[in-house]
Amino acid sequence: MNPFPVYDSRLSASHLGTFLQSRYSLNAPLQCRILKTGINHSYLLNDGDKKLVFRLYSYNWRTKTEIEEEIRLLKLLNENSVPISYPIADATGSFIQEIMAPEGLRFGVLFSFAEGEKIRSFTDDMHFNIGIAMARFHQVTHNLALERVTYNVETLLISPLQRAQTFFAAGSETMTFLKTSTHQLVEKLKEINMKEVRTGTVHLDIWFDNMHVTPNGEVTFFDFDFCGNGWQTLDLAYFNVQLFNTEFDADEYQRKLQRFLEGYETIVKISDEEKRLIPYLAVSLWFFYLGVQCKRFDDWGNLFISEDYFKRFIGLIQKWCTKHELLA
Repeated sequence: MNPFPVYDSRLSASHLGTFLQSRYSLNAPLQCRILKTGINHSYLLNDGDKKLVFRLYSYNWRTKTEIEEEIRLLKLLNENSVPISYPIADATGSFIQEIMAPEGLRFGVLFSFAEGEKIRSFTDDMHFNIGIAMARFHQVTHNLALERVTYNVETLLISPLQRAQTFFAAGSETMTFLKTSTHQLVEKLKEINMKEVRTGTVHLDIWFDNMHVTPNGEVTFFDFDFCGNGWQTLDLAYFNVQLFNTEFDADEYQRKLQRFLEGYETIVKISDEEKRLIPYLAVSLWFFYLGVQCKRFDDWGNLFISEDYFKRFIGLIQKWCTKHELLA
């Protein structure tokens, strides 16, 4: 009997470990275990001498060219001492592994392990250090163009709305809110003064789940899977809104945000136009990641694509918009 086709598979950690030990000439015995599953799968490797992380991209999620561009970016950042988890070549000098999974060809890349640990609630000083690290990243990648997605009105707002329309009824509360808000945001982003807004490479997913912090406050970023081209203030907006979602005390949120911005501006100044845009870009990113969920629905059976979930989703956005007097 032929195997039944699958959308996604989780590869055996022990067998993957044997494969990677050979490819990278790692010490034996090598421990390999699943670290995280999501859009991609991450495996933690430990050969007794060091820890490493192997990311296995989902089938048809990123092209080989897109992954090569991510690697090019990370090598540039590492060469310029930006604190990131960097890619590691195998014994033949190759950075990308090709693995034939049940669903088809999948790509994988080995990364250095980011020292420290994930911390959900950062101290004020940690926020200052995160600001410095993000600014150093933007300083190196200012005006850099990757052969990857460009984040703009089309990719952040229009395309996600089109995807959402396939999941929610046209007259539903969710779709009415999404349509109205998207159209308002599109008009607001048309007003950008491009001379006052930096463009280049963005991470687009910098938050507590994609960084490690050491006991002395050193920060390392990882998971650049959504890196692309766009307004660099998008990263400021994303971090801002993630802090807003996790820090429920208004005074503490404001104080930590201020420390983050102070750290950032010790390296790079944020223009008044960029600061004006942050609240609008934050909502745009909420909608963008809604589009990502919709895109992956057929492959993953995403339980978050539901009216109940979006009552909470819309509530957070409305809270943000009330605070910043947006989308009246």
